[in-house]
Amino acid sequence: MIELLNMDCMEYMAGLPDKAFELAIVDPPYGIGAANGAHSNLKELGNKNWDECAPNDAYFRELFRVSKNQLIWGGNYFMLPPTRGFIFWDKHPMPPSYAQGEYCWTSFDINSKKWCGRTGNETPVSHRIHPTQKPVALYEWLLTNYAKPGDRVLDTHLGSGSSAIAAHNLGFDFVGMELDTDYYAAACKRFEQHKAQASLFDCDDYQRTEIDYKQESLDV
Repeated sequence: MIELLNMDCMEYMAGLPDKAFELAIVDPPYGIGAANGAHSNLKELGNKNWDECAPNDAYFRELFRVSKNQLIWGGNYFMLPPTRGFIFWDKHPMPPSYAQGEYCWTSFDINSKKWCGRTGNETPVSHRIHPTQKPVALYEWLLTNYAKPGDRVLDTHLGSGSSAIAAHNLGFDFVGMELDTDYYAAACKRFEQHKAQASLFDCDDYQRTEIDYKQESLDV
């Protein structure tokens, strides 16, 4: 089940019991002004100032309370405990003027890992719905490596909805919330379009299977 909510994540987490989710994969604001960066000109969604402030300590206390394990993008900007199980997203190749990678803090006591993939990913800059939109393939890799079958997954900052699409593709129960109404609507639209497209592919696969079966019957 995929549940997308237009609400404050602090309000949602306040109503949860301890360890309600097995895994939280979050990409909160880093507080570095990314909303005013070179790729933030998403005019159809208006001017946004979502990255002016980083989450406070209360956010991280709640996140750690309601989830058993956490993957936190931008962990190098926050006061988090030391971890040896960090993740590095290698964005090679990238122009020298851009960040060559991104850091993700994890609660896992395992060896560090690296994922390689350009920041342009599946979606050109001109078609993104969020300035810091991450690849669906990246979230699929995270879920494959850090989640177990049956885990419930939480994303407190849904953004473009890439995490929800990855969870849907891999069959995980997922709850994601986005406070900004415009980003929420865009993420929901993107998610529904992905589901519809996936259904068409499933239908085509079924029709091909039926044709192959009939051909095999004729051959016999």
